[in-house]
Amino acid sequence: MSSLHSLKGVRSRIEDLSLELEELCCFPEDEFRAIIKEVGFSCTLCGRCCTREFNDHVFLLDDDLERARRIRPEAVVPAPYFELCDQHGIFYVSGYSLKCKENGECVFLENNRCIIYEERFRICRIYPYMLHREYGDDGMRGWRQISGLNEHGDYGREITDDECTRIIQETTSYEKDFLKKEIGFYRCCLQYFGEHGLRPVRKVYDQKMRDFDDGRAVTVFVFNGKGFDRHDLRKSDYYM
Repeated sequence: MSSLHSLKGVRSRIEDLSLELEELCCFPEDEFRAIIKEVGFSCTLCGRCCTREFNDHVFLLDDDLERARRIRPEAVVPAPYFELCDQHGIFYVSGYSLKCKENGECVFLENNRCIIYEERFRICRIYPYMLHREYGDDGMRGWRQISGLNEHGDYGREITDDECTRIIQETTSYEKDFLKKEIGFYRCCLQYFGEHGLRPVRKVYDQKMRDFDDGRAVTVFVFNGKGFDRHDLRKSDYYM
């Protein structure tokens, strides 16, 4: 997720996300169903999707966050890619994610198995399915429906109509809620910046990121659905 360095850019981002949400609501269900059936993904319990190297981080929607804090509160950390930085060097990010172990595994992965499988988070439940726009290897931006194709799992399994319907409903619901959260975050930033005379500054963003990468503490404001929670943290705080 790239950072934004102007209020105009933030407004443009809101417009882009709002358009994607509209288009998502109109995405042909039959097209998604056909892709799911054609791929026929089958999990082989390899555990690769539960590692930082393969999937980077687990972003927590609001209901996920509540559950994660109940199960293991010390495993929650501000999401690692800060979208904005104001002229005073404060970062802003749209939500929370899970920490990783030092070896890059999810904190809930033990002996290659999820120890909270019955309470796993929404992104874990729908993976490897997705339904959002992103840039592909061809440099073109388009709808992506499957993550990590040919990099894990088996393919060609027969998937029933009922299972397809469940996958479509859960995936679409997740993607809609994610987009709504992102839109809410950027709108909150616009309001907060306007009220406090703030603006995004690229030079400050780059300098503070160098500080962060060098192990120095930075201040991050995390969107909580209504406003921001303040956190002072270092890069080492992202590992357990």
